[in-house]
Amino acid sequence: MSLLCCVDVGSTFTKAALVDTGSGELVATGSHRTTVGTDVLHGLDAAVAATGRDPDGLLVCSSAGGGLRLAVVGYERLVTAQAGHRVGLSAGSRVVHVAAGRLDRAGLAELRAARPDVVLLVGGTDGGDTETITHNATRLANARWRVPTVLAGNADCRQQLADLLAGAGVPVVAVDNVLPAIGVLDPGPARAAIRQVFLQHVIGGKKLSRGPRFASLVKAATPDAVLSGVELLAARSAEDLLVVDIGGATTDVYSVLTPDAEQLAGVRDEVAGVLWAARTVEGDLGMRWSAPGVVAAAALEKIVGPDEAPALELAAAARAEHPGYVADDGVEKAVDRRLAELAVMVALRRHARGEAVVAGGPRRGGRDLRAVRTVIGSGGVLRHSPPQVAEAVLGAGLGDTAGGWALPRAARTVVDASYILAAAGLLSVEHPDAAAALLAAELG
Repeated sequence: MSLLCCVDVGSTFTKAALVDTGSGELVATGSHRTTVGTDVLHGLDAAVAATGRDPDGLLVCSSAGGGLRLAVVGYERLVTAQAGHRVGLSAGSRVVHVAAGRLDRAGLAELRAARPDVVLLVGGTDGGDTETITHNATRLANARWRVPTVLAGNADCRQQLADLLAGAGVPVVAVDNVLPAIGVLDPGPARAAIRQVFLQHVIGGKKLSRGPRFASLVKAATPDAVLSGVELLAARSAEDLLVVDIGGATTDVYSVLTPDAEQLAGVRDEVAGVLWAARTVEGDLGMRWSAPGVVAAAALEKIVGPDEAPALELAAAARAEHPGYVADDGVEKAVDRRLAELAVMVALRRHARGEAVVAGGPRRGGRDLRAVRTVIGSGGVLRHSPPQVAEAVLGAGLGDTAGGWALPRAARTVVDASYILAAAGLLSVEHPDAAAALLAAELG
């Protein structure tokens, strides 16, 4: 028996899952508060020790220190910029800025102000426009840009621009175009490059650990690992899936869809292409740091009224001020449940309607979730609640008939109680059968 410990170093807690790679059995789990204030290895080692076994190896993903912050610079907002935005989300990043068209001095200042860890520079289909992406690459080169950049635009000028950026000292990786033709979205090469840049530049740059050990252990950003786990589960189960992960700072929604003939025909109208496995990140919807954003968004959507909002606003503000707070009585647990319900409702509305919360970001490209058969809930508020409460939280979103999106026709709900989606994603690269067995055993 070979035991691998899959560890997710989150912004608040570090979770460890010990898995038998022969059978896919979940042998043990452990957790510890993430030790960002000292060295994240302290919390990582404590979480591994909490499993009670010595593993044969470690696989680690991380969203500590704010995870991966990505900026997208594209040509047209509704075409290549939107394509880059979608690819960036699928790569496990939080898209903090989207720029379209030629960067001017103000645009460059806005890009700097967003403090991205990585820039995805796109523009033009293969054989199409070269002027805009050439202008933007030249602007970055002349600005002594030092943020790692993934160049994934028009093949006709890609190598020339890669040489230009590298010659100016910009850390650059050139890969195939994210949008080689109108309506054709190819996320794979850029997603892999963003992952590699994250491992090489971002993990060490956040100074989460003093030595090189942590950087050598991390294999992916946590959302990237989760999406890989969701994709594997969808492939093995041959059904449409929806995952809602309610965190302290964000609420992430993942969906994997199997296109039917009608949807495939509609792709022609989606010039930025379609990702059948996609993720959205709602940076204003969280149980602690972003709790005030939950109430504000729910009020904007008219889910909460003036009678309920004031008390919720006070409770949300207190949680944002003390993100380590744990609800310990019935009243406070009820507040957490309500915040979770609202976060799920707003996040699902945005995911299904195709809305982005990045200022000035793309706002088209919804998701048809009618054929979803399984909805998986994740996050501490669900894992630590009784099953009937977790089901009610997810049901609030799935029964949201006023949300302006077509609800799943018939879906079962399940909670990732042992937090194994990230573990399965980490295992899926070298141990796909073990990862699939783990998913089947824990999530049915």
